[in-house]
Amino acid sequence: MKHSLWEILRVSTKLGLTSFGGPIAHLGYFKNEYIDKRKWLDDKTYADIIALCQFLPGPASSQVGIAIGILRGGLIGGILSFLGFTLPSVLVLVLFAFLFKNFEIADAGWIHGLKIVAVAVVAQAVLGMGKKLAPDKPRVTIAILATIFTLLWPSAIGQVAIIVLAGIVGVFLYKNQTFPDVREMSVSISKKIGIAALAIFFILLFGLPFLKQVTQLQAVAVFDAFYRAGSLVFGGGHVVLPLLERELVPTGWIGVSEFLAGYGVAQAVPGPLFTFAGYLGAMINGVSGALLATLAIFLPAFLLVVGSLPFLNEIRKRPRFQAALTAINAAVVGILLAALYNPIWTSTIKTTGDFAIALALFGLLTYWKVAPWMVVLIGALAGVLIGIAA
Repeated sequence: MKHSLWEILRVSTKLGLTSFGGPIAHLGYFKNEYIDKRKWLDDKTYADIIALCQFLPGPASSQVGIAIGILRGGLIGGILSFLGFTLPSVLVLVLFAFLFKNFEIADAGWIHGLKIVAVAVVAQAVLGMGKKLAPDKPRVTIAILATIFTLLWPSAIGQVAIIVLAGIVGVFLYKNQTFPDVREMSVSISKKIGIAALAIFFILLFGLPFLKQVTQLQAVAVFDAFYRAGSLVFGGGHVVLPLLERELVPTGWIGVSEFLAGYGVAQAVPGPLFTFAGYLGAMINGVSGALLATLAIFLPAFLLVVGSLPFLNEIRKRPRFQAALTAINAAVVGILLAALYNPIWTSTIKTTGDFAIALALFGLLTYWKVAPWMVVLIGALAGVLIGIAA
């Protein structure tokens, strides 16, 4: 077991250092390392794990890695898999937060360039998710309504309400739709452990806001904000952006410029985009804030994977669940589109030059398939050139 745990940590750390390109690319790296090279799982089991994690809120690629770690080495294996895949990018982003806070680089041209990168990246995410998750008139309508309500009701509670309402609409709208048959898979975690994990998940989700009000402690408030964001995000890392922005910017914990600069840098590092929380936590309260925010945003993903694996077969067979998720995914596209407009576009695109650079970066990402880290470098350089020209 010790040898197996060390192998889990070693391989997941390798992935954490080299997995560029977002969650879809991450799954490709996972397949190469875990399935093709080491034969830890067969293709069928791997596909089933991916399907489960796509159904759950949270960072899908991180959840797949956690699930593989659990199946390979139990709960400790899941923790080690998470640490290896996550810590490299957290360390880089915390270092960037230190530079941002201590060297007065907020007005530097390359920082503005990073904010423009964020415009291009989120625009690409909206386009790609829209094609996949809102391909017909009913789902386009849900996405548009979600965009409108998100812009008119800009709060974390409003976004949660939109997701819940979309799920209810989906149950009725797609109740007669036929979904693909699901395959059985064998899971070793007991249902008692699964129930305990789900109980902890819901206790924290509903208990932390109450505890925040009672204690009035910033640490509790920060943990609550990041935990709620990690609990309610469907659709991948980019969708966490509007939830975190609504939680952090109005409180004064971080400014919009600082928020978007960190988001731009997060595109250039390997690993899950949710490690953006490490940067935000560091900006709020240094290293301790980074640790608190990272733990809070990833804890729901861990609890949901542990809680869902024992019930995987039952969950995936329920047509109502799949119907609700169909509409929720369309609403997620709308929420992300609203975030593209406000705060990303409104706080970044101020001149014709800004728009021109954003358009060029979008083209490089979407049609020329340039690696995200290269686009980040190009955007930062373009920001410097704009500053010199001005």
